[in-house]
Amino acid sequence: MSAELATIIGWLLVAADLAIRIAALIIVPRDRKPTAAMAWLLAIFLIPFIGIILFLLIGNVKLSKRRRQRQLEIDRILEEHDEDLLPSPDAANWPAWFRTVVEQNRRLGALPAVAGDSAQLMGDYEASIAAMAADIDTAERYVHVEFYIIGLDDTTKGFFAAMERAVQRGVTVRVLLDHVASKRVSVHEATFAELDRIGVQWHFLLPLKFFSNRYERPDLRNHRKLVVVDGRVAFTGSQNLIDRSYDAEKNLKRGLKWQELVVRTTGPVVRSIDAVFRSDWYAETDELLEDPAERAATPAAAAVGATEGASPGASAGLVCQVVPSGPAYPTENNLRLFLSLVASAQERVIITSPYFVPDEAMIYAITSAKLRGLDVQLFVSELGDQGSVWHAQRSYYGTLLRAGVRIWLYPAPYILHAKHLSIDDGVAVIGSSNMDIRSFNLNFEISLVVRGASFVADMREVEQGYRDAGRELTLEEWEKEPLSATFLDGVARLTSALQ
Repeated sequence: MSAELATIIGWLLVAADLAIRIAALIIVPRDRKPTAAMAWLLAIFLIPFIGIILFLLIGNVKLSKRRRQRQLEIDRILEEHDEDLLPSPDAANWPAWFRTVVEQNRRLGALPAVAGDSAQLMGDYEASIAAMAADIDTAERYVHVEFYIIGLDDTTKGFFAAMERAVQRGVTVRVLLDHVASKRVSVHEATFAELDRIGVQWHFLLPLKFFSNRYERPDLRNHRKLVVVDGRVAFTGSQNLIDRSYDAEKNLKRGLKWQELVVRTTGPVVRSIDAVFRSDWYAETDELLEDPAERAATPAAAAVGATEGASPGASAGLVCQVVPSGPAYPTENNLRLFLSLVASAQERVIITSPYFVPDEAMIYAITSAKLRGLDVQLFVSELGDQGSVWHAQRSYYGTLLRAGVRIWLYPAPYILHAKHLSIDDGVAVIGSSNMDIRSFNLNFEISLVVRGASFVADMREVEQGYRDAGRELTLEEWEKEPLSATFLDGVARLTSALQ
């Protein structure tokens, strides 16, 4: 290569690098949070060509125009279907702040708050799967199953057997599972083969289709977990349908086990949980499940069913509202819900999240609650199963501890994977959503808001169990962390803003 040609190539590379930087300054900040924009700009400036490729691949958090239009259509259908749901008879007695939160949720997620529900918390991993299988054995018309991860193993084989028995009885069983997450587990081939063998109707959620008109950003995931039986009973929460080690060799070597929390519900709210499944089924298959025979009972009948189908020990007479969220929505539904509840709290805020990587608004809301004199506590795992997320989470501990927030560490070898929030003594949220940027922006999630003192009391017992099992992290202990560890925490925090 001649010196002149080398010079020309060199100048072309310099010009391309400069053009990338100028274009990034114009394009990246548009309609993006400042922290995310700064993280992307830093990546592009430090590694221009790799940074721009990454930005083109995962820099747009929105789904395709087709999927966003489909979500608008789904919202209209949900609003029409729920017109016959009666308002809560005690709505006039709700605190003003709760009425406004309910209205916000309805505008964002299209689903109403409904009264006459029952709910039971389940923290035993195997027992919750067995309870789902037992309810599937009572199915007469349909079973809807949706999980981020589904795996066939010794823990879940009873659930698969219950689905097979339902199919043999003539019950329609539909299954949705996230494409990427479920294909990553070691038992995925046996799982897909078993779904085919037993005859359920199943589809991937957000399948990777790089060369089609259905291409979506590859790291957008459907993180929801739910089961619905005949519109009578539903489950949702943090738990996936797989062994608590996730059948992963690295987890087995470390002895890791996931600790979850699931809620079993009966009553009118089951229809809302089912609506989330139906919307996902429609989005992935183009099949709108409109069979009137599959619709839940009338509100009055459903309220009676809440009592009849409730498990012993379930809290009854609750008001519940389902809040779906995800990249198909123009706003961060779950983040707005959490912010509204934390800002409305008058006595205490208790948060449980396995991956706690909040944005600035959430950190300010939490620390402001403490500055207002509230009891604010956070439950997280002592160990992390995802290195970068665990370090990013740790980067917030100093800020929280200095504000007076109490942090409880759930002990090894367990990963506290439960996801719930409670405020004061009357309102709680449980679902699939982590308190992190990914769940706010990139994942499809489902959250269940519950108003009822008895339910919150049950959650308080769960929280006390976390305290009894774990230990409190103090500011004195945290300030002894080595610089090398906190350096990694800061780097991970910076990269977590890439979205």
